[in-house]
Amino acid sequence: MIDCAAYRRALLAEPQADGVELRQHRDSCAECAGYSEQLARFEARLARAMRLPVDAGAAGLEVPGERVRAPLRSVRLASVRTRRRSRWFAVAASVIVAAVVVGGLWLAVPRASLADDVVAHMAGEPQAWTRTNVPVPPDRLAAVLRETGIRLLPGVGTVSYANICTFRGRLVPHLVVQTDSGPVTVMVLSHESAARRQRFDEQGYRGVIVPVPGHGSVAVLSKGATASPDRIDRVAAQVLAAVEWRS
Repeated sequence: MIDCAAYRRALLAEPQADGVELRQHRDSCAECAGYSEQLARFEARLARAMRLPVDAGAAGLEVPGERVRAPLRSVRLASVRTRRRSRWFAVAASVIVAAVVVGGLWLAVPRASLADDVVAHMAGEPQAWTRTNVPVPPDRLAAVLRETGIRLLPGVGTVSYANICTFRGRLVPHLVVQTDSGPVTVMVLSHESAARRQRFDEQGYRGVIVPVPGHGSVAVLSKGATASPDRIDRVAAQVLAAVEWRS
């Protein structure tokens, strides 16, 4: 089943969309059902605004068969201009209201969380999950850490993979530490502040994001159920104790 973000993006792109997945999600999510009603009301108001009548005089057209006497012409024209201005003001007001409502609806679309982006990043480097006792060459590890501004002290364990990755527009170290439960990925996110410790278990990955006051956060995750939440917490503590941050 699709999630809330995908549902709302689909509705904003095509308000009349009504596929099976959309209906299933709407039926199971009260918030998105309310969002759908709000969007439907907005669409109805916009349609009404676009159907404002325009008379022939306001458009500068002559009405066949009608002859306007000269003394009344100025009064008639003034009335037409007044009605025309009123209608244009109404259209302009409707457009402004539409812009505000659309802006609010876009803001209501959930954005990807830090955990979502960490999990999505994993798909790009499947080779990192190899279980091995062979450590990454020391010069390779040193180069990765140097480029990303941290030092790794002894005691972190066997680092079998080290790479510099682009994550949310920043260069971050992507390391894999071998544990008794299998490989565990570590991403040191110096530029990502987390409000609190966050566990996640989604799309086949289980992990935790740990805030580091003054230094961003660290994401630690395993693939599948190879490591228990407690084991992931222990690895996270081990990594944090071994990371020396650049001041």
